[in-house]
Amino acid sequence: MTLLFDKGPSIASPALAPGEDDFDRSARDELTIALVNNMPDSALKATERQFLRLVETAAGTAVVRLHCFSLPSVKRSSQAQAHIERGYTDIGELSRLSIDGLIVTGAEPNAKVLSNEPFWRDLSELIDWAKTNTRSAIWSCLAAHAAVLHLDGIERRRLGSKCSGNYDCVRSAEHWLTQGLPSPFKVAHSRFNALGEDNLASRGYQILTRSERAGVDIFARKFDSQFIFFQGHPEYDPLSLQREYMRDLARFLARERDDYPSLPASYFDPPTETRLASFRERALVSRAPTLASELPGLTLRSDVAAGLAAKIIFRNWIGFLTNDTRAVQPVSHQK
Repeated sequence: MTLLFDKGPSIASPALAPGEDDFDRSARDELTIALVNNMPDSALKATERQFLRLVETAAGTAVVRLHCFSLPSVKRSSQAQAHIERGYTDIGELSRLSIDGLIVTGAEPNAKVLSNEPFWRDLSELIDWAKTNTRSAIWSCLAAHAAVLHLDGIERRRLGSKCSGNYDCVRSAEHWLTQGLPSPFKVAHSRFNALGEDNLASRGYQILTRSERAGVDIFARKFDSQFIFFQGHPEYDPLSLQREYMRDLARFLARERDDYPSLPASYFDPPTETRLASFRERALVSRAPTLASELPGLTLRSDVAAGLAAKIIFRNWIGFLTNDTRAVQPVSHQK
């Protein structure tokens, strides 16, 4: 495929794309996809890479013109803001572009109520715009929670403890997005809140995949645009949950959070879990940022999700956007 990274009318990363004369556009599908990346500074670049890699892998022979955006109401450090200004398109340009597919990430919550978040108005306007100005939109994690709250008043509920881990999910409905998915398949989840399946179903949302332990995974609803919602993170690379765990642990040691973070479920191998349990006992007694240097080596379980499900989901999504039935054939199950 050909992936063009655009900032306004120009290519922001020309080294990643051929020149205009280096490929035959007439023989290929062309798509414009927008990624609105609202993840916190610590995950901004990783999230960008994860979604771009998935789009690139899934696109086949399609020519994809991809614009990155970020909501201006998401608070940024000067370094992260400089990265956005260098490589992202101004969000004000979104309406002039003919967007086929939209991907909107979650954001780090700061308010107890979603509608009190500083980015709530911008995100709500984006949701309304996407209903009639895209062919399909993917809403990930907090963005999924915000979308159903704005659209149908469905409130998420706070969990007793963080849902974090590598969970088995199964298909619960026939849908073009899940065609070719093995059952079960593994998906990373990382959230403090959840949406109830009964609440979603009663408002017309179709539950596509679910987990016995993590609850609803992927669900969908048809407007003029086909909306897809992720409660989990199929885009995560194998080390994403480890980075989040280390971040939360560092915050605990620095006394920036009161509770000790729980281990991600079904993620670290048993010897690592044993060593981390011992480290926890020490940290609770001798809480200090310098203790992080004494963390034991971390090894993941051999069955941690390696992106197979995400490759299939995004291959099917690109196929939907191009109306190309060849693009929705199952991809190889090789890791």
